Amino acid sequence: MISSNPARRAHSIGLIPSSARAGKANTRSYVRPLPAKRSHTARRNGLALLALIALLVLGAMAGQASAYTPGCGQVPIVQGIPPWGFHTGPPIGQSGSFARGHGDIDLGAGTVSGVICEEDRFRGRPTRAITMTLERHLDYHSHVAVMWGFPGNVIKIKVRVQATNDPKCALGTVGRATLFASYNGVRSDSVQFFFPAACRRHDHLYHGSQVNSQVPPL
Repeated sequence: MISSNPARRAHSIGLIPSSARAGKANTRSYVRPLPAKRSHTARRNGLALLALIALLVLGAMAGQASAYTPGCGQVPIVQGIPPWGFHTGPPIGQSGSFARGHGDIDLGAGTVSGVICEEDRFRGRPTRAITMTLERHLDYHSHVAVMWGFPGNVIKIKVRVQATNDPKCALGTVGRATLFASYNGVRSDSVQFFFPAACRRHDHLYHGSQVNSQVPPL
């Protein structure tokens, strides 16, 4: 016999649980756990993102280094009076060395930036060349320096090799340079480089009337 009670009829075909038929509210809550596969996927995505960020940082660093080529092809002689700069004149004949550079400087903050190149030319042999950028902080500066018997302005800076065709002088090598600019109408400017052993072949002193060095006063 089929019951005329709709609730009993529904229970008989499995649509209403017995707890509801008995009039009791079902207060049990259910929490569905996050599937393990989804958790592993999120972890993999996070690791992939970190790897991508690392690659972008390394790529930016490599791009900055690769922006330079060895030698002075990308470093022109700046006309006028740059914030700082110098050129040593061309080598005499087919052999000799020369250098030049320029950039910005803030003596009050003790900071400096820019680019320097140096080339060693040889008769019958390839040119040996490096290109350098400057480390941010000045080592030293003075408006009352004396060199070669004359007063002048001087700055001492750190340089870092950014491009080289010298197999003994590796990328990233840090050296130092001293730039002196005489004043009072005297031309006795100089530029001198100091490198560790691997790049010592690029230790050169340029001094004389052909050297033009611009170093700002205080």
